[in-house]
Amino acid sequence: MLKIPAEKINDLFDRIAMQQTLYIPVDREDKAAEFKKYESGMTLSKALKTVRSAKDFFFPQTENLAEFKLSGKNIEVKDIRQENEDFVVFGVRACDAKSFEILDKVFLSDPVDTFYQNRREHGTIVTMACTRPEETCFCTTFGINPTVPGGDASVYFDGESYFFVPFTDKGKAFMASISDMLEEGDVSKLSEVQAKAREIMTRLPLANLTTDSFGGEKLMEHFNSEKWAELSEACIGCGTCTFVCPTCQCYDIRDFDTGNGIKRFRCWDSCMYSDFTKMAHGNPRTSQLERFRQRFMHKLVYFPANNNGEFGCVGCGRCLSKCPISMNIVKVMKALEDK
Repeated sequence: MLKIPAEKINDLFDRIAMQQTLYIPVDREDKAAEFKKYESGMTLSKALKTVRSAKDFFFPQTENLAEFKLSGKNIEVKDIRQENEDFVVFGVRACDAKSFEILDKVFLSDPVDTFYQNRREHGTIVTMACTRPEETCFCTTFGINPTVPGGDASVYFDGESYFFVPFTDKGKAFMASISDMLEEGDVSKLSEVQAKAREIMTRLPLANLTTDSFGGEKLMEHFNSEKWAELSEACIGCGTCTFVCPTCQCYDIRDFDTGNGIKRFRCWDSCMYSDFTKMAHGNPRTSQLERFRQRFMHKLVYFPANNNGEFGCVGCGRCLSKCPISMNIVKVMKALEDK
């Protein structure tokens, strides 16, 4: 296992940024963290999670898909796709790293989304193990180990040094590109850090939350539950939960008349919105109860039913901290669980 002293981490970032585009989590003025393109001198955030997940790098909030030029009855279709440059996302937590596997099942299944595929092929994910999980964390509920975050390569911080471990060919290539800046490290200290983090996880408020009551076989039982009326009563349909969620994948496609042609673009959408999936005859889910139920049934029942039991949530806790009416997937799970 190789390491670099904490005081040299910016030297390492400078080296990486010379070779390819680098993104790291940095603190904003409001002290919340977000991923930013690295510029020399930037300070790595100590926050556990970024406000928005690393999903943005592969499935951005908005993106242009095509352009159309009209000339009389002739239509010229312009493919605007460009080959992405290689890039590194440093400091991705285990929950977000797991979300990529969920998104892959959606965007890399036939028919493959080539926009997403292109970004995935060019991106290297360097994860960072969690040392102090927060009260809103419940990733272990979905079988995620935040002390072994995966990705192409992982970084572990013991307070003095950053330790690096590669997992994939991309990760090995990344490590090879910086190997001259790293030195051999003592893995025993790393084991102590992991043990402390695991001990913290056992004391978190949601440590005993389970998925035992959910899955595809529970479809009709949960769909017909009378509890949805009370659970959805306070929901204002703002969509905040879907926009901070690392696994939500819904989008809309629109055409915009520029006055000199048409731009077709894709943008995130939310099943919590009244016009979501609106068709010529109207919207198939006409009440907030139906829209609320759709979101959580998809995460806890529909997705595992179609993906060998894998759930559509990674327990990052963002919806717990951002929902303006304090409604979230944990409250839904507790309300619907088998007593």
